[in-house]
Amino acid sequence: MPQQDGQIFVGASRNPDESINKDEFLTLKFGNRHGLVTGATGTGKTVTLQVLAEGFSKAGVPVFCADIKGDLSGIAVKGEAKDFLLKRAEEIGLSPYEFDQFPVIFWDLYGEKGHRVRATIAEMGPLLLARLMDASEAQEGVLNIAFKIADENGLALLDLKDLQALLNYMGDNASELSSKYGLISKSSVGSIQRAMLVLEQQGAENFFGEPALKISDIMRVSNDGYGQVSVLAADKLMMNPRLYATFLLWLLSELFEELPEVGDPEKPRLVFFFDEAHLLFNDAPKVLIERVEQVVRLIRSKGVGVYFVTQNPLDVPETVLAQLGNRVQHALRAYTPREQKAVQTAASTFRPNPAFDCAEVITTLGTGEALVSMLEGKGAPSIVERTLIRPPAGRIGPLNDTERQAVMHASPVAGIYDQTIDRESAYEILTERARKASEQQSGNAGDGWTLPGFGGDSNKPAGRGRSGYQRETIMEAALKSVARTVATQVGRAIVRGILGSFKR
Repeated sequence: MPQQDGQIFVGASRNPDESINKDEFLTLKFGNRHGLVTGATGTGKTVTLQVLAEGFSKAGVPVFCADIKGDLSGIAVKGEAKDFLLKRAEEIGLSPYEFDQFPVIFWDLYGEKGHRVRATIAEMGPLLLARLMDASEAQEGVLNIAFKIADENGLALLDLKDLQALLNYMGDNASELSSKYGLISKSSVGSIQRAMLVLEQQGAENFFGEPALKISDIMRVSNDGYGQVSVLAADKLMMNPRLYATFLLWLLSELFEELPEVGDPEKPRLVFFFDEAHLLFNDAPKVLIERVEQVVRLIRSKGVGVYFVTQNPLDVPETVLAQLGNRVQHALRAYTPREQKAVQTAASTFRPNPAFDCAEVITTLGTGEALVSMLEGKGAPSIVERTLIRPPAGRIGPLNDTERQAVMHASPVAGIYDQTIDRESAYEILTERARKASEQQSGNAGDGWTLPGFGGDSNKPAGRGRSGYQRETIMEAALKSVARTVATQVGRAIVRGILGSFKR
């Protein structure tokens, strides 16, 4: 039996004469040292991801992964004896080859193939929201000011309409607010609002709101000691790749901010697979890449392992690549200069094996075969080995709709996230206070409302009362009312972490 305590059986390496060399394992105590799974389309990356996820789950480690094509959903049911699976098991000496099923929670931003998963605008923070909107530097600055105003004044930003209400006020009072918070361009505010319309059309309103995902619900362990496997349905989500990447990055930042330090545990507290990882780094601003690198470096001490899955090792910046200790490299093609460079890059990151040329072997690997190097001993990478990846214990391929619904019905979070909660937040607060402020202004036109640090309404141009732009009058009065109410609380603003999420 190849499985050993404290290790995940990955496969068996081969000698140059094709004979079996030895079993290859991922050591659990190095599972939080992160990893990388790369290879061209059709070379077996998804099966490798499933094998690793099953191994972690069986060891009692919760797993979060995205299901790009729907194939990963099969992990929820036992595999079936098929000729090619039995043949691989025999080749690598996997005896007995036992099928198994794993506890799965399905998640879906759209609530169609899994439980709804949401975050609030406030939790997302200005940096990630700017990334989602592909905002310019000036627009990102305006978003930062919006969050600062909301944080200081106790305005809960839960969904897109909350942010829209606040942006309306900022645009209508850009001159006054700029004197306190820095330049607020009406054109930048308008650009952000247009970007929000695009997000709504792309379905982002499904993501923003409550109940927001609790980190504890992706860190469950089942009654039989298996780590819960959270599978995010991402086939539809991938039509909006920026939302996909930003959501996973938000989740990673939430883990970083919320979990306590645990050092290097005997096994990870959670393993996070970031599939299609190139979407995270494509066209990302330098500051975001630097902060991602910082999170990846520091989250290890929280007991979280991050595994990037992508086609090309060049997709991952060198500063991040250097921190990924456990490597599985499937076949790469080398037809173009960039592909040839990728092969050389991949080969150069392994500890060389004198028995073969890495760069040459990478282009000749078969399906389900990979170059494998895992951390061993005191945390040093092992010599790279040409390895046949073991067959998974769960099903290869997707669940049908009936099977998926049965898993969702039996889920430990069934009924918790499926209904949207629209509690009182910035939009409702501003609307109600706008109504009261409007009534008060109608009855006492001489009284004004003030923001902390600003003068009264006496500085406004003549004729800007009820005969002026009505939305400006209402929104201005509303926010000034809010500011007046919580002026004594200014200075107790929310503290935000590396990626702009709440700092716990």
